[in-house]
Amino acid sequence: MFWQLRTNWVILKTCVEERLVYRADFALGTLFRFLPIVTTIYLWGAIFAVGGANEHQRIAGYTYGGMVAYYLLAMLARAFSSMPGLSSGIARDVRDGSVKKYLTQPIDMLGYLFWHRVAHKLVYYVIAAGPFALVFWLCRAYLPGWPDAITLAAFVASLLMAFLVGFLMESLLGLISFWFLEVSSLMFIYMMFNYLLSGHMIPLDFLPVEILRVIDYLPFKYLAYVPPAILLGKYPADQIGHVLLVEALWIVGLFVANRIAFHYGVRRYSAFGG
Repeated sequence: MFWQLRTNWVILKTCVEERLVYRADFALGTLFRFLPIVTTIYLWGAIFAVGGANEHQRIAGYTYGGMVAYYLLAMLARAFSSMPGLSSGIARDVRDGSVKKYLTQPIDMLGYLFWHRVAHKLVYYVIAAGPFALVFWLCRAYLPGWPDAITLAAFVASLLMAFLVGFLMESLLGLISFWFLEVSSLMFIYMMFNYLLSGHMIPLDFLPVEILRVIDYLPFKYLAYVPPAILLGKYPADQIGHVLLVEALWIVGLFVANRIAFHYGVRRYSAFGG
C-alpha cells in the first residue's frame, strides 16, 4: 500500500515537472482557450436582440445574463472534464506497441494515465486561475449571487466527479483499440455526441423532452451541464443529492468497465520485436 502511494506521488511529481518544461507554450494555449467565450457572449447577445428579448425576458428559461453565466460555468466544467488526446494516445500506444512498457514494468497503465491527467489539470488550473478570475470578474453582473454552503459544496463535488467521468469515458474509448486497429471514427462520433449531449454546445434545456429523457440515461450531461445547472438553481434542492448519487454510480460503473476492458484487452494483445 505504501509502495503504491509512493509510486503515485512520483508519477504525479514527474508529470507536473514535465508540464512545466514548456510552461510558456502551455500558458499561451490556455489563454487562447478563453477566446471562444467572448464570441459566445456576443452571439447570444445578438440572438436575444434579434428575438426582441430584453434582459428580463427568457429563452428556454434563460435570460441573457443567465445564458452568459451558464456558458462561463460550463467552460469551467469543461476545464475539469475534457481529456484531449487521452483516448487517441491509448490507441496509438496499442497500435505501435508502446503499451508494452506498462505490461513489463510494475506500473498500472490506467493508474499512470490517471495521475498524468491529474498533473496536467493541476498545472492548467494554476496557469488558468488568473484568466478565469479576470473573465468572471468582468462578467460578474451576469453571475448569480453567492450560493449557500450546500449548493457550493454540491457544485465543487460535481466538478471533481466531472473530471472522473471524463477520464473514465475517454480511457474506455481508447481501450477499444485492443479489439479494433483504428478507432478514429469512433472517437469522432464520440466527440460529436459529447459536444451536443453534454450541454457544451447549448444548454440541455433547449432540447426536446423526448431527447432529454434519453440523455438522463447517459453520462454525458455530467461533463458540462450538471455543474452550472446546480449553481444556477436548475435542480431543486431536494434533487441535487440524487443527481450526484447517480453520477457517483456512473463513475463506479465506468471504472469497472475500464478494468474489465483492460484485463481482457491485455489478454488478447500480441506484440513482436523491439
